[in-house]
Amino acid sequence: MKRQKRSRSEVAVVRGYQAGYAGNSRDKCPFEAREIRHQWLSGWREGREDRWNGFNTAASVQKISQLQYHH
Repeated sequence: MKRQKRSRSEVAVVRGYQAGYAGNSRDKCPFEAREIRHQWLSGWREGREDRWNGFNTAASVQKISQLQYHH
């Protein structure tokens, strides 16, 4: 079975989520293109919120898998 390549938007959301969940600053966004940066920041906000709400690592992994298929 062939894997489908992920779009830059999907990658940006997931990486932003991971960065936010890890406690990284939003200033560490690696993207400069406006739309992709917006996607990364959206993921970052969601990751920060989940961290603040006490999500454990297993819950964050599940959330990442959901983000990959819904964005």
